[in-house]
Amino acid sequence: MRFFSAFLTSAKYPEIKTLMGPDPHLKWIVSGMVFMQFLACYLVKDLSWKWIFFWAYAFGGCINHSLTLAIHDISHNVAFGNKQAKWNRWFAVFANLPVGIPYSASFKKYHIDHHRYLGGDNLDVDIPTDFEGWFFCTPLRKLLWLFLQPLFYSLRPLYVNPKAITRMEIFNALVQFSIDLIIYYLWGLKPIIYLIAGTILCMGVHPISGHFIAEHYMFLKGYETYSYYGPLNWLTFNVGYHMEHHDFPSIPGCRLPMVKKIAAEYYDNLPHHQSWIRVLWDFVFDDTIGPYSRVKRLYELAKES
Repeated sequence: MRFFSAFLTSAKYPEIKTLMGPDPHLKWIVSGMVFMQFLACYLVKDLSWKWIFFWAYAFGGCINHSLTLAIHDISHNVAFGNKQAKWNRWFAVFANLPVGIPYSASFKKYHIDHHRYLGGDNLDVDIPTDFEGWFFCTPLRKLLWLFLQPLFYSLRPLYVNPKAITRMEIFNALVQFSIDLIIYYLWGLKPIIYLIAGTILCMGVHPISGHFIAEHYMFLKGYETYSYYGPLNWLTFNVGYHMEHHDFPSIPGCRLPMVKKIAAEYYDNLPHHQSWIRVLWDFVFDDTIGPYSRVKRLYELAKES
């Protein structure tokens, strides 16, 4: 779904075009986060298991979830620019390392379809399946669905829209598992559990994971994409500025607030969220909201397949 991009990039707001292009700070911020997690792997190696899981949820998982959103930004070539597309792919593999599981190459492959065919049946794998919508329909089941969200996000593409494995995905997996083995050899199993458990826990029931629901679940009829303007944008590369991102995917997250400021007359009056925790609460306890609360459309490409 297109919003205001064609109009906003017209003569009325030519300055928006100047916001496009790479973010020179992104590679340094991401590198710092990656090495912070490697340091954490050393620090947790002798902790008891209860503290491993505590720090995985309270700290490491937050860093890892933030890195997945950095990978989201990098998938739009904003780390090194469109002319250095391969550098962006390789850097995404580097950003993937603390996540513990190979992810970046597959995400890139499917995220293109999310922008190109937003809400597309059998094309946009962000859309829950019919089973998810049918079964996870009560507060307790919706809470369970949130816990299992990482599982559904990783397995749903294989069922809804399977694609051939690419060489970049193989490279991503080889690099990831090699680093995992090195960490295991140096410091044992606990750092590996710390990384992977943090990723899984913080993509489930966690304040940051509210963005999964906030972005495209129809809280108000007629509006399928929402922005979030709360403080957690500081930790998530401004992924909350989601209407702005879908209008201008080539603008890095650090500059999306400037899009809203320049074109305030278009964004200020649109429905938006102020709290991802409130989003999760409403999703679980509001009977009118659930996995079915998504706009689904049929594209010609899907009809032909």
